[in-house]
Amino acid sequence: MGDSREKLEELLASLNGTRGNDMSRATSPGAGPRISEGTDDDNKRTRPRTYPYFQNLPYEVEDESERQRNLEEILRYLYMAVEAGDFSPGAVHWTRELKSWLGLKFDPTKEQRVKLVRLYYELALAPGIDVGVAERFSSMFMVLTKKKHYLQPGKDLFLDWRPLFRELKPFVLPSESNMIHATTVKRNHRTLTKMCTIAQFYFDPKELPQMLEEFLPYYSTSFAEGAFVTSGLINLLIPTLPASPSEEHLLPQSYLPTYFHLWSLVNRSKILDVTFLDLFSRLARDSLPAEHIEFAEHGIFTHDQAASIFTAVLRLLEIPVGQASSPYSVTVDAAAGLGILLERDQKKHPIAYHIARWIVMSLSPACLENKVTILSYLEGLIQAVETFFHPSNSGGWTKTLSQLVYYLADFFVMRWNREKSGEMEVPEGRRLNQALKRRFVLCLRDVVFMGIYAKSGTAMNFSLSTLQSLAYLEPNLILPGALQRIYPSMQGLVEVHRTTSSLRALQILLKVMVRTKGFRCHITTMLGLALPGIDANDLEKTLYTLSYLQSVCYNIPFYDLTKGKEEISGNLHAMDWITSEVGRMEQEGANVQLDYVNELSDEDEELILRSSTATFPEFLSSFLGRVFTLLENLPDASRTRSGSPEENVVNTLPAAFTPLLATLSPELYDLALNKIAEFISNHVIHQARDAMAFICNSLCKVSPQKALKRLIPMLIASIRTEIDDNGAASTRHIGSDVLPRDRGLVWNVSMLSMCVVHVGDAVLNHKQELFDIAIYMQQKCKGTPTVHISNFIHHLLLNLTGTYTVDYSIYEPDVLACGLGPEDWGRVPRPDTLNIHWHVPRREELEFAVELFSSQGEAALRSLKSLTDGTSTIQRDGTGKAWSDEVSRNLVLLRLALSGVSVLFNAEAVSKQRDQISDESNGDTEMQDANGHAPEENTGDDLNSTLEEDEEVKPTFRYAAGYLLDPEDSLYKDVHDLRERTGNLLHEVHEFLVEKQEDDVACFGPLYTAYKSWFIDVGIERSAHVLDRVTRLLAADITPYKVSGLRKEYPRPLLLRRANVYHLQRLRHNAAPRPKSDLDKQLLLDLAQSSVSLYTEVRRHAQGAGESALKVIIGSRPLVIPPLLKALEVGIKENDFARIKGAMFALIYGSLAKTIGRDWRYAPAMIKSYIAASEADKPSVQKLCSNATFQIMDFGRPSERMVILDKKITQAISPFNAEDDAKISKKRDRIKKKRAAVERRKATLSEELVNMTRTSHWKKASRTAAIVVPLGLRFDTLASDNLVDLLTKGVIDSHPGLRGLYSGALVALFSLVDTRALSQHSYKNYLLDKQHYPTKVSIPTRRDEVGWTNAHLESFKHPTTAYYIDHDHPGWLVWGKSMPAYVANPKEDMEFDDEEKRVWVQMGKILTRSWFVTFFEYLKQEPRDASADRFRTVSAILLVSAFELIHQGYASATVEDIKQEVAVVYGDGTDKHQHRATAEILGGLLGSAVDRDIKIRTEVWEFCFPMILKVFSDSLTPENSGYWTTFLHMLLQGRDPRRSWPLVEWLATLKLDVSSNAAFKESSKIQLLQQCITDAGWHFQLEKPILEDFLAHLDHPYKGVREAMGATLATIYRTRHHESYKDIPTLIKSQKQGLSIGTKPYQPTKEFSDTIHAIFEQLERWRKERTPGQQTPSSYTSGSKTVLLWLDSTLSSYECAQLTQFFPNVFMEQLLYMMDIKEDQELQGLAYLVFKHIPNIPHQRGEDAELIASLVRIGKTSPFWHQRLRVLVNMQIIYFRRLFLVSTDQQWELLDCVASMLNDSQLEVRLGAQTTLSGMIRCSPVSLRTQVVDDLNKKFTNMLLKSPLPKKPRNNLSAPSTGTSTPTPEHTKLVLTRHAAVLGLGALVQAFPYTSPPPAWIPSILATLANKANGDPGMVGQSVKTILAEFKKTRQDTWHVDLKSFTPDEVEALEGVLWKSYFA
Repeated sequence: MGDSREKLEELLASLNGTRGNDMSRATSPGAGPRISEGTDDDNKRTRPRTYPYFQNLPYEVEDESERQRNLEEILRYLYMAVEAGDFSPGAVHWTRELKSWLGLKFDPTKEQRVKLVRLYYELALAPGIDVGVAERFSSMFMVLTKKKHYLQPGKDLFLDWRPLFRELKPFVLPSESNMIHATTVKRNHRTLTKMCTIAQFYFDPKELPQMLEEFLPYYSTSFAEGAFVTSGLINLLIPTLPASPSEEHLLPQSYLPTYFHLWSLVNRSKILDVTFLDLFSRLARDSLPAEHIEFAEHGIFTHDQAASIFTAVLRLLEIPVGQASSPYSVTVDAAAGLGILLERDQKKHPIAYHIARWIVMSLSPACLENKVTILSYLEGLIQAVETFFHPSNSGGWTKTLSQLVYYLADFFVMRWNREKSGEMEVPEGRRLNQALKRRFVLCLRDVVFMGIYAKSGTAMNFSLSTLQSLAYLEPNLILPGALQRIYPSMQGLVEVHRTTSSLRALQILLKVMVRTKGFRCHITTMLGLALPGIDANDLEKTLYTLSYLQSVCYNIPFYDLTKGKEEISGNLHAMDWITSEVGRMEQEGANVQLDYVNELSDEDEELILRSSTATFPEFLSSFLGRVFTLLENLPDASRTRSGSPEENVVNTLPAAFTPLLATLSPELYDLALNKIAEFISNHVIHQARDAMAFICNSLCKVSPQKALKRLIPMLIASIRTEIDDNGAASTRHIGSDVLPRDRGLVWNVSMLSMCVVHVGDAVLNHKQELFDIAIYMQQKCKGTPTVHISNFIHHLLLNLTGTYTVDYSIYEPDVLACGLGPEDWGRVPRPDTLNIHWHVPRREELEFAVELFSSQGEAALRSLKSLTDGTSTIQRDGTGKAWSDEVSRNLVLLRLALSGVSVLFNAEAVSKQRDQISDESNGDTEMQDANGHAPEENTGDDLNSTLEEDEEVKPTFRYAAGYLLDPEDSLYKDVHDLRERTGNLLHEVHEFLVEKQEDDVACFGPLYTAYKSWFIDVGIERSAHVLDRVTRLLAADITPYKVSGLRKEYPRPLLLRRANVYHLQRLRHNAAPRPKSDLDKQLLLDLAQSSVSLYTEVRRHAQGAGESALKVIIGSRPLVIPPLLKALEVGIKENDFARIKGAMFALIYGSLAKTIGRDWRYAPAMIKSYIAASEADKPSVQKLCSNATFQIMDFGRPSERMVILDKKITQAISPFNAEDDAKISKKRDRIKKKRAAVERRKATLSEELVNMTRTSHWKKASRTAAIVVPLGLRFDTLASDNLVDLLTKGVIDSHPGLRGLYSGALVALFSLVDTRALSQHSYKNYLLDKQHYPTKVSIPTRRDEVGWTNAHLESFKHPTTAYYIDHDHPGWLVWGKSMPAYVANPKEDMEFDDEEKRVWVQMGKILTRSWFVTFFEYLKQEPRDASADRFRTVSAILLVSAFELIHQGYASATVEDIKQEVAVVYGDGTDKHQHRATAEILGGLLGSAVDRDIKIRTEVWEFCFPMILKVFSDSLTPENSGYWTTFLHMLLQGRDPRRSWPLVEWLATLKLDVSSNAAFKESSKIQLLQQCITDAGWHFQLEKPILEDFLAHLDHPYKGVREAMGATLATIYRTRHHESYKDIPTLIKSQKQGLSIGTKPYQPTKEFSDTIHAIFEQLERWRKERTPGQQTPSSYTSGSKTVLLWLDSTLSSYECAQLTQFFPNVFMEQLLYMMDIKEDQELQGLAYLVFKHIPNIPHQRGEDAELIASLVRIGKTSPFWHQRLRVLVNMQIIYFRRLFLVSTDQQWELLDCVASMLNDSQLEVRLGAQTTLSGMIRCSPVSLRTQVVDDLNKKFTNMLLKSPLPKKPRNNLSAPSTGTSTPTPEHTKLVLTRHAAVLGLGALVQAFPYTSPPPAWIPSILATLANKANGDPGMVGQSVKTILAEFKKTRQDTWHVDLKSFTPDEVEALEGVLWKSYFA
């Protein structure tokens, strides 16, 4: 780091010296080759800015050097805060400042950014830092790195992955990070995973081997959590950036086989499928630009890998197939455990996102040259699931599928654009080209056209966005089909929902249409067709129509282009052309081709386009007419901001009108102005008032001079008429509704107030009239209308004083000057060439504004003065409301007037007051004042002297934002003077109301809203949330124009609005918190006083205003806390619930809580008051208290004592200033003092509370105890004697709730003492997780020896060993150099220092025999609710620690005492509660001996084991077995089985007793054995005798025993597998040598294969011995069930692959036999369950040949029809699930087999074969599909035609019928053949249920069926009718189109069958 100082100095010099005025980055050249240390803007970001923020402002802005100076200042303070250890508030404050600086679009240099990223990465992960503060730092880390173009991954910055891994470790590998201190708060794992997502880019690819060395040893499926955690870590942390070409071992293909192998180790898991897809998709993205990585038709993957991934994609889409069960198994993912914490957020990273990224980033032109490629697979995938996109076929898959096509198109567009712009540097040979793009679009086109009509809104949104992307890529492929679908729905020929979809499609396609030759000529026609969409009866459609219109207006000018063109006669050309085009579309149907590029000459196209614009005047008139009709018919909006459709329409109207009016030619604008003005003057429509006012505003904004001249005189005249002639607003009335009498006035005032806002200086022409009418209305009006009048004044003031854009045109002025033509349609402006017309207030406007403000403000002040001092004509008589009304009216006026001129107030002037002599004293008076409020008792403590640090007024940075007044200006003085007088008057009104009118709630509301404005509206109108609103609206409007990979290609008005938003951002930045003046203090105290008012409404208003005020006044919080605390104390004393609630809300539920928690002058009082309040006898207060418990508990958490940082990283931002060092050390000392003082305070309070707890009622005691624990437990001092006493005795308190609380706290204390001892009493070790276990040793593995793994496992068969291996993972996948182990006979014990011993001794005194007796008694009590009736691990853990104290000799009780008491607890063992208590105590006793020496261990086991044996042998019952299973689990979990050898050995040597009739006893023992094997995992080595015994008794008579045996057999075989590679290089090498997807895991051993064969041979023998039809159980049925349970358990688990080779020849037929045993339904059900698992089990490529052959064999040759029918189920599932893995030959084999089964003699089989065949054809790839359809069509048509029914002879009419005609065999065969042919043809038709229009061959098939087989009797004719009816039913929506595919004869044939009489 030595040279970093010089580097920084150089850098600073270059910054200050070499830069002139800032040039916008948008004009700098694009991303060329980088020069590393440039000082140009290139040195700031990899890609220059698109938008010139600083150029587009109407005022001079600061230069770059000033921004840099401010940044350096921020960094300097940040450095001082971090160095001094002042993280919160210090570093947090400067982080906020830095965020704000970046938010103004200022950029640090790359060097600065790198240093900051490193600093925040370090701070966010620093051990010891407060969690809340770490969240802030990690968020800043993400802000600094979120865009890749700031810092290029792999070039500009590398981060170390270890700190992140260190923080993740305690979450996911807790056994590794040892103990966690119970009272430390963990970080949020979500934040850590988010940080991984970003930091991963900056990890060095060279670190990959180290990372695998670190993670892979934890991989294990013996305890499956290890596999999930390791995979999650690999995905989150392993860098996917390409390493340098020289490092071959880091190329993706060197470790991909290993990843695939790890993936295949956990089959049937959705979590892992998602994890690995995410990993592969990032790998594909990051490897794409790297030339040295091989890239072919599957991207960087091989054919096998791509096929495996696509198979996983099919699984993930979870498409339902036939009767298949899910491909995933719940039990596998349930074992993920902590691995779930490493999943990415599914909402932000949906699975479709990963799939799409993987596919698109693997595409390249190589896909066009080969047959099997990523692209052909994608086409296969889309074709296979095509029908699932259809609206009629929706379900759980709909959203995922629509998301998938959306992301596919989006990624493709992004890659296409970035490759074109050079932003993505992709090697030439890999770049997407035209042919690839065309094929990609064709692949998705059909499904997207289906998707836009989806039933689900989400799916429709995704599909529409996809449509937009596809049209952007290939307009000529998408637009014809789109128009062909849109025209009929816009002409109202189809269902309404299609019309709304079409409107939305039009809107998103517009941008492409406008710029595409020929298609743009359709736009004006579409506008006309869209007009009927404006309809008061269908507001949703109205919304979409308006949005469409808005898009059109942003893209084309409404100018009649036929003017001056003699050759164009109106719109005739266009009309003729459109008519012919629409006809052509109808004719050609969905596959219409419109090639305008070649069909239309440019001249013709221009002619048509010009001609089409002649209809604009007509369109405008009818549009306005429809809008007026809509407004007249709008229902009353129920209430504002309810999100109702009416409200949405009112909000959308102005959004559509502003662009519409702005795009009109001058003639059309005049037309609109006249129509709107007439409408306003002739109508008063109360519910349409807001909408109409917005329209007026749009009108005036576009052309202020014209519009105001027309509207203002008219509106003012109407207002005077309403007041003078109609008596409007002459009296007040009750309620908030507007009286019919006043509606005309309110209508006109609303119009007027919206006419004068944001329209610029045109209002000056009407200055006098506006001024007079304002005064006139204020004098004359009363009641509700007065609010509207004040609003008018507010708007006028805003208009006069604000700086805003007044430019709405879609063209630059110079373009308009030249005249517009067709070439201007859809022109895209460049952001860097904008000339913006701003409104900057002129002097006359400011004078007018101040005059208006003064006249209205003074009048209101006079009026309020007279109302409060009694001189007014309106008196307070206590009955009428006139007085209150008048007060409210004036307060509202004052508030709105203040907000209206808020931009004229200057924060500095506002903070200083006239009566202060000099500015210098300002800072000091504040300090004293802030301290003056401290409670008296604090004197002598360090807290007060240290407080000033918090109050330090930090420097703020203000930037030019166009402030208009000069401090010397008279206007400046007038405005500020009036504001101050207003503040004083507000205080007087408050005093008056509180004293005289305390119940006048109506006045308090406006008063405190005025207070709020007075505080926060300084410099910007914050109360109106201007910035948020404008930003939100802009974000909504630009969404349709965003295109992935392009920057800001928006219409001009939107780019102008961006400049306006930026101006507001600067204003908002300058409105930072300001110092407080005396008046501020006075008003803040007023709000505090009313926050505890008796009246709820008053409290609410005051609290709301108070919260807002606290945010803008520095140092306001310590000012209001004391009076609020006092009020709370008084309220509690006097039982004044209203006060209590008010104070609680203000103090705990707002931003004060944080301050109180930090400021220990107030915290003790707060905590005591809270405890006192929790006794209040009022449910609402109780509720408040219980919700605040956690907040209060947080107050007591230990403060940050030590934060461990890397000095190098913090030094990097150091400004090297000697003075600062002194400041830092001073500050550090002060913080240390403060911390020490606070901790002393906490200790004192803790003692007080402990004493209080002892004497309180249980409810109060439980609250207090909850607070005491975090307050009293500390790492250094552990806990005071008093607290230890309380907790230890509290565990045996008589109240159950308190017992639970104290037990938890005592466990926390035990673990704290242990942790402290393990950390060798050092806090630093504790933070760094360095713990010294006396018994833990590291054993070197002998991994290089042959047979080492076997020797290692062999050792688990014998009890004697020198060390125990407690962890499951070492050696399961790979061996490390060493493994952690624990000494078997420890000689040394943990070392305790004096502090720890003090606690033990103190506790030991209390732990007497009688303490244990009482504790045991409580354990034996029946729990209060049934859910608590289980083995309580907490009790056992507490006992472990308590018994340890006995072993160490600290406790008064002895082991003998305990032994005697346990015997008493167990008693006779008849009661289940005795069992529960005994299990818990024995669990504790055995647990306490784990790390003791042999002597103690032996003593404990000698006592416990006989007891346990007795229970296990004789006393287990269904009621108590659960307790003992958990006991066993606690004993064995995560421990070496040899630690519990007697028990393990006893369980392993159990023999089944077939003669016993105690079924439960037998099964429960087996369940215990299973638990033992599950917990011991692959370390359990005593399985041989168990297997022999079980396999000999498979046919056990009892169901319970069989179930237990089946599950145990599966568990044994599951835990036999282990990989045990020597080391990681060996693992990687061996996987590379296998297939590219790694070696196949779970290969069955010879022994296992023999066992399986033997079992199934035995079953076959038993089957033959069983008498068919036997009702009683037999060996065959019993044995089969045991085997099935075992198979079911195995096949539902990840090791299912070990059975794949037995499917075809061993299992399949046996399962089919079992399903045929009707006498035993349980057996049938189990067999079917296992049978359905078969196709879900993953096979590797080529492994399924035998399975398919066996299915085909059974289907064709089995003598039993049930078997033939059932194999059909599996055929279809295998065909679909393995679409990408099965060879074409096998696909044909399956199709042939199913087709031949249509000839089956059994009807059910034939029908099953038909459904299966149509499903298989439907999901086949197109090439295969076409061939199959062709072959089968010929085959079945011939079958039908060649086997006609014999004609009935005519002559036997007279012969008498016997009624018993038996069909001859020949006839039966004939009928069968005909039925097979009909079903076959039906299957072909049903394979394409939604294709519209139907494929060309379908009509002839249907006609053949109708003509040749419809008349057949019985099932053949019935099948024909079903097929035809089904065909029509699925095509209801598109029948009008589909019918055109049939010839008249075919239609006739169809109708003959489908026609049903109405009466039938």
